[in-house]
Amino acid sequence: MRTRLSRRGFLSTGAAALVPALLPGAAEKLKIVSVKTWPVPLAPTGRFGTARFTSDFDPARWRWFGPFSQISGSIIVEVRTDQGITGYGFGGGGGASAYIIEHHLRDLLIGVNPLNIEMLWDQIHSSTEFYGRRGLAIMALSGIDNALWDIAGKQAGLPVYRLLGGTTKEKIPAYFTSNNVERGLELGFRAFKLPIADGVPQGREGMQRTILRVAEVRRRIGSDADLMIDCLGRWNVPYTIEIAARMAEYRLRWIEEPLYPDNIQGYEQLCREIHSTRIASGEHEYTAYGFSDLIRHNAVQVLQPDISWCGGLTALRRIVTLGTAHSLPIIPHRGSSRYAIHMIAASPACDLAESFGIGEPANEVLAALTSRFENGFVYPPTGPGFGVELNEAILRRNSRDAP
Repeated sequence: MRTRLSRRGFLSTGAAALVPALLPGAAEKLKIVSVKTWPVPLAPTGRFGTARFTSDFDPARWRWFGPFSQISGSIIVEVRTDQGITGYGFGGGGGASAYIIEHHLRDLLIGVNPLNIEMLWDQIHSSTEFYGRRGLAIMALSGIDNALWDIAGKQAGLPVYRLLGGTTKEKIPAYFTSNNVERGLELGFRAFKLPIADGVPQGREGMQRTILRVAEVRRRIGSDADLMIDCLGRWNVPYTIEIAARMAEYRLRWIEEPLYPDNIQGYEQLCREIHSTRIASGEHEYTAYGFSDLIRHNAVQVLQPDISWCGGLTALRRIVTLGTAHSLPIIPHRGSSRYAIHMIAASPACDLAESFGIGEPANEVLAALTSRFENGFVYPPTGPGFGVELNEAILRRNSRDAP
């Protein structure tokens, strides 16, 4: 099944064997000589919870994400070749993911041609499937795969979106994920997503706070701006159905991850019964196999793969192919990074990019990964590969295992 799916997904993009064919001769002899992994936390772990619990029953215990989740666990994979080309790939999983690369996946990379990207993806996925069909192993694979695409672009002297068939748009509208809506307006955003803190444990008072907040923001941004909310899996099915009905007048473009990611039956019910907005999911789903399940069960209406977690650009291409075949919009998580923006630029199914690094406190690595932003739009990089200007000195200064 894996071979049929990956081959069909790759061929349907019209770019199978494109990378090796770009530069015959020298490209055929290209070999990987070094693989390094740099844990580079792009946000402190405290941004996503706390390990200071007041009791065994403290609600914070359910929301302590730790050092390997979200962008607290960001990694950069550095792949060097014998011809002096170095690829940098954005992945996740922090020090745990780095361990997997250094003690397992590196064995599949040293001495091979990095331009055989599709084959290497399938080999790595097959090698980790007994312990990592989701989660850390796929986050590690994401960093590797993105590094290989970076090498391919640099070898060809082209931005990655050119390897994907070129751009379908000059610039991409961006949306601002933050509760600081005023800051977003100052920056020129015309679309906003609110992180929602209250959920089922906060009861009716929490539901009312959410509704009032959404109403307030809708008034502030006007009737023409897009407005979305992100629930981080804190709701259940009855709660989501009720609050969606009560917020219908505020015209949400989507409700994101209202349920636990594996509650496919619940998502299927939401997609069937809620008509005032769409249900978005996929930020915490992995590979085209996971997204295929969501689509087959009609359990998602907006796909949100993250290029640094879902399996890298190779997996993202397959997911976009699946979503496009089912007429689903694909809005990658943190899509305005210099990695995800290439797929968004190349695909007609991707029409919006989530903010990444824009208006956020930045270190050197986050700044290097952030796309150019002007007046509500992000622009794909023009340099070869992903257009990410990193080097070992920058990574060494910013690398550390998140506490």
